[in-house]
Amino acid sequence: MLCALVLVCVTWQVAAGGPLLRADGRAAGVLRTSAMPDGPAELLADLGNVPVALPVLAVAAGYAAWRARRARIARWWAGPAAAALLLLVTLLLVVAMKALIGRPAPPGPVGGTGFYPSGHAATSAAAYGAAVLLLLPWTRGRTARRGLVTGCLLVVVGTGYGLVRRGYHWPLDVLGSWSLCGALLVLVALCVPGSGGRTGRRDTDGPPDPPVG
Repeated sequence: MLCALVLVCVTWQVAAGGPLLRADGRAAGVLRTSAMPDGPAELLADLGNVPVALPVLAVAAGYAAWRARRARIARWWAGPAAAALLLLVTLLLVVAMKALIGRPAPPGPVGGTGFYPSGHAATSAAAYGAAVLLLLPWTRGRTARRGLVTGCLLVVVGTGYGLVRRGYHWPLDVLGSWSLCGALLVLVALCVPGSGGRTGRRDTDGPPDPPVG
């Protein structure tokens, strides 16, 4: 719900030219003049490319489907299918919003209109976020799970920073994409089996285990 509210607010401000755009411009100027060299910033921005993010999601979906099927999850395919649909719907929504709003590009190496929301930021958040949701039920140990989530957040935030640092997007373009994907990822989470593959497991036909002791 919070992500949806942020998306509505940010989209309204961008489309109507609201006062939030002044803060957006100041934030863009600060990030554009930050100390990170162009090379690493470009590398971070490239993490949002579909040819980079899509294979990561495909590997995570394949692994999650294999583990869920081995664990006899009734709808073992639901999580991977929802993740794939999420990425497709995200890209379609981003294209539609870009055409509808027509926001100009920030001063920098690109020009034209159609920069809200950011396609690269949306691809990064949708693909890596969905990959983490698929892998979490099969990741053992609290430290490993926290590391997986933290790594995803660092990649997604790094991608957004690289996009603004290189002048490809305004900060609100990135924030809009994050809020859009955050709302959609909640729906994907509903389709992913519970931790350890216990939720949704089919009942077996064999007799119950004998009592111990």
